[in-house]
Amino acid sequence: MLIRALVAFLVLPGVVAIAVPMMWLWSSHHTELVHPLGVVLLVVGFAGLSWCVRDFYVSGKGTLAPWAPPTRLVIVGLYRYTRNPMYVSVTLILLGWAVSFGVRGLFVYAICVAVAFHLRVLLNEESFLARTHGDQWRDYASRVPRWFWRSG
Repeated sequence: MLIRALVAFLVLPGVVAIAVPMMWLWSSHHTELVHPLGVVLLVVGFAGLSWCVRDFYVSGKGTLAPWAPPTRLVIVGLYRYTRNPMYVSVTLILLGWAVSFGVRGLFVYAICVAVAFHLRVLLNEESFLARTHGDQWRDYASRVPRWFWRSG
């Protein structure tokens, strides 16, 4: 399972949060740090993502990949504060790239990815978790906000 977890990390957030931004920066010749605050966002995002991947593997007994999801509902770590800390972490990483190197296109990319994450949560993940984890999911969802705030 460790190999599947590593592959899932490299394929999913690795491509979205690392490969695409780095190729964008390289191809557009934006290689000079413009704003150090962006590095803080990168570090916080990578730390949060790493923590979530670990919790999926240790507590959830699975990976972040749809083809090998956790078998247990993960409600520890950052999942105590938001139901989607992995998506928040990836968004912070993307915003960190945009701010660090002053690339507006990466900012737009970050917003588009964040919107896609939100739609994925609404249209797919929440109903899947409700089906697979039943009352445990409903109790968790009633206590922990989707993001960091309660909507409605």
